[in-house]
Amino acid sequence: MIKFLDLEKINNRFRVEIDTRIKTILDKGWYLQGDENKKFAQNFADYCGVKHAWGVANGLDALTLIIRAYGFGAGDEIIVPSNTYIASILAISQNGATPVLVEPDINTYNINPDLIEEKITPRTKAIMVVHLYGQAVQMEKIWQLAQKYKLKVIEDAAQGHGAEYRGRRTGNLSDAAGFSFYPGKNLGCLGDGGAVTTNDEELYNKIKALANYGSDVKYHNLYKGVNSRLDEIQAAVLDVKLKYLDADNQKRRQISEYYRQNIKNPLITLPQTYDEKAHVWHVFAVRTPERERFQKYLTDNGVQTLIHYPTPPHKQPAYTEWNTRSYPISEKIHSEIISLPISPVMTDTEIQQLVDIVNAYK
Repeated sequence: MIKFLDLEKINNRFRVEIDTRIKTILDKGWYLQGDENKKFAQNFADYCGVKHAWGVANGLDALTLIIRAYGFGAGDEIIVPSNTYIASILAISQNGATPVLVEPDINTYNINPDLIEEKITPRTKAIMVVHLYGQAVQMEKIWQLAQKYKLKVIEDAAQGHGAEYRGRRTGNLSDAAGFSFYPGKNLGCLGDGGAVTTNDEELYNKIKALANYGSDVKYHNLYKGVNSRLDEIQAAVLDVKLKYLDADNQKRRQISEYYRQNIKNPLITLPQTYDEKAHVWHVFAVRTPERERFQKYLTDNGVQTLIHYPTPPHKQPAYTEWNTRSYPISEKIHSEIISLPISPVMTDTEIQQLVDIVNAYK
């Protein structure tokens, strides 16, 4: 069986370092808001090239806290891609703001910058970009629109750890970015975790407080906050794995290149990238018209796959008010997309086997 993602094998590479760091935490007896969080936050900020980073409980909270810290709410609109994972949209809805959906580019699967301006209204406050599947959004036109209309730019960087656009890493392409460290991410912890990155010191301090019950110092509450904290163990695990992220991303790029050069099946549409450094291949998502038949074929031949994502947000029961809308490009992507195994621990044998199996599909 070629696993979609072998998390045990991935994390066992760092077992000794992780065990040592966890033992240190146990010996200290300090599990929240301690040295491990501060260390990881500084190292992750440095990695992304920003002034500030702070760990929170998960990626959804990271985005929700950014929007809340900016004060966006009822009556405000935030532009967001129509084919994203629903967390991007939930973060907007949870703050009472209105998500405004924009179709993606069929080649990159990221938001189409050419379709954004027509959706901007006097109520628009921000553009949220999503580095879907690990490919950094092409930001130039989005920056121009943000400047023209005085909008904030927010990155949903949950899948884009380490991707670059014009020499700058995700997390440093916007006013603020939200990351997820869900175990399956390119940089994943051993549970749930997330972070916010920004160069805005005022926003950073507000998010730190909001995430800690609205408290700037103990028992003093500036805001009506929430409890969203990255624990010390997860921070330590992430700090260990951060050192290896670039090497792991490079292995993903090598596998992707091999797939794209050697999968020759006309029934399969391969993913594209505009720049090798822009993509960290969180998933290798292909498209095929008869997805269910293709997935069953792969399962029968010992290949695990996942679908990212089977149902577009505007067709979800949670958003019944959108169910009659049509976003044809998103609908096409969501009906055809399927993700093949790709990870830094795949063997050459597994990679070749997968290519051979996909090429034999009829």
